[in-house]
Amino acid sequence: SGGDQSPRLFQFHKDGFLVLEQFFSAEECDGMRRQMQRMVAEMEVPPHCRTAFSTREDEQLRAQGSSDYFLTSGDKIRFFFEKGVLDEKGNFLIPKEKSVSKIGHALHAYDPVFKQITHSPKVQELARKLGLERPVVVQSMYIFKSFLAVTPHQDATFLHTEPLGRILGFWIALEDATQENGCLWFIPGSHTNGITRRMVRAPSGASTCVEFVGSEPAYDDKQFIPLPINKGGLILIHGEVVHKSELNSSEASRHAFTFHVMEAKGTTWSKENWLQPTPELPFPLLYT
Repeated sequence: SGGDQSPRLFQFHKDGFLVLEQFFSAEECDGMRRQMQRMVAEMEVPPHCRTAFSTREDEQLRAQGSSDYFLTSGDKIRFFFEKGVLDEKGNFLIPKEKSVSKIGHALHAYDPVFKQITHSPKVQELARKLGLERPVVVQSMYIFKSFLAVTPHQDATFLHTEPLGRILGFWIALEDATQENGCLWFIPGSHTNGITRRMVRAPSGASTCVEFVGSEPAYDDKQFIPLPINKGGLILIHGEVVHKSELNSSEASRHAFTFHVMEAKGTTWSKENWLQPTPELPFPLLYT
C-alpha cells in the first residue's frame, strides 16, 4: 500500500499530525490494558510519596526525592501519581488504578507487551514510509488521563534536538478518545515556527531539578481543532506541533500508550534534556 501513503504523508508535513484509525487491533489494545492492570496491582508506592512530613527540611527532601525519582526514570518503569490521591503515609485515598496519572519512561525497553507494540512491524513500516533511516526510541509512557487537562505544549520543549524536526510521537488510543473524555487538540501547521521554550536540567544544587528557558506564547483557543479517535487509532505527532488535551469531564477513562522516536542520523540529543540515555539503556533502534 505504498501508493496511498503519499497524500497522507503530505498531510502530515502540512498539519504536523496525522490520524491513522484502526492502526492497532482491539486485541492489541486489550493486551496493553491487561498488562497495565497487572503492573498497577503489583506496584509499590515510591518512598518519597510515603513519608509523613513536619519540617520545611523534610518538605525539601520530599521535593528532592520526587525530582530524583522523575529524573532517573528514563531507563526504568516508574509510577507517577495524581495529586491528592495518597495520604502522607502513602496509603491510597481512592482506588489504586485511579490514582496513577502515568507510567514511564522505559516500558518500550523492559516490558515485553509494550516492547512488542513499539517495535511492531506496522510501526517499523510506518517509520520507513516516513523516511526515517536510524530511528531510536527515546521514551514511552502509559497515560491514564483520569481528570487533568494538559496545557498547550510542543514535545520538542522537553525532547530537544539539533537540528529540530527529529522527534516524532506515536500516540495510541487504548480506548475511544472523545471530546468528553479528553482527546488531543492540535493547531494545524504550528510545527513550522520552531520552539520558544525549553525544559532543561537545572544546575546541581538548584532548588528544582528542571527549569524552563524561554516562555510559552499565548495560544489562541480558536486555533485548536479536536482529534477524537477510536480505540486502536494512532496519532503521529511532529515534535514541534502545538497540542493539548482538555479536562476529562466524563466518567470514562482515556488510556493511551505513547512513545517518542528520534531520527538519530545526523542528530544531536541535547545534553540539557531531562531524559538522557544511560549505559544500562542506550536509546534502542526502532528497526529490529
